[in-house]
Amino acid sequence: MAKCARVTLAAVLMTSVWGGLMALERRAFLQAMVSRPLVAATVTGLLLEDVLAGLYVGLVFELLHLGGASLGGAHADHDTLPAISGAALAAGMGQASGSDATPAMWALSILVCAPFGRAGLLLENRLDARAARYYGRALTEVDAGNVRAVARENLKAMWPQFVFYGLICGAAAAAGPMFEVVETRLPLAVLRGLAWAYPAMGVAAAAAAVHGSHAPKRLRIALISAALSAGAVLWWGRS
Repeated sequence: MAKCARVTLAAVLMTSVWGGLMALERRAFLQAMVSRPLVAATVTGLLLEDVLAGLYVGLVFELLHLGGASLGGAHADHDTLPAISGAALAAGMGQASGSDATPAMWALSILVCAPFGRAGLLLENRLDARAARYYGRALTEVDAGNVRAVARENLKAMWPQFVFYGLICGAAAAAGPMFEVVETRLPLAVLRGLAWAYPAMGVAAAAAAVHGSHAPKRLRIALISAALSAGAVLWWGRS
């Protein structure tokens, strides 16, 4: 499908809004699992008219973070930020090339955005510490029966999450054309390596998900999955 060779301002804004909303959905409200990497990244691809980029980037991050859970005061890496930013970067690269993103673009986007999981967690911890102050004020307003003040304090606590994560996701979409220029200048051997790296990432992510499941037969499951994945990779390489 032919596409314009640039990422529109509307697409960047939509990605920013979506990224900000998903950062809030992950912790602050709703928590209906919409912010899971596979769902959030696929919708990002839909917004940027490249559903496959969102689906395949989100799939890898979903598997990587499948065993992650927030337990008490211990939180796993931020799984939503790398998924949305990675999907946005891949789709932006595809748009800049005038077509859908390629497996090499998916792999490059995953490599670039994977560190956002830890960076997003560090930022989230800082913002949570800030929000704690407003939580205390909101409790005071609840005791006073001031509903509007409670809502105001909640909004003050949440807006940095929406703004900062939204800006990062929008920036990833806007950076797509710049990364596409870099990608086109890479040697053919490197591009082929990136294309083959994507299914390898999927296999590694699946192994991490199986290991994190603590299933009684997880070793057997991992071996069977690896064999099937290797066969799929070989078949894909010949096609």
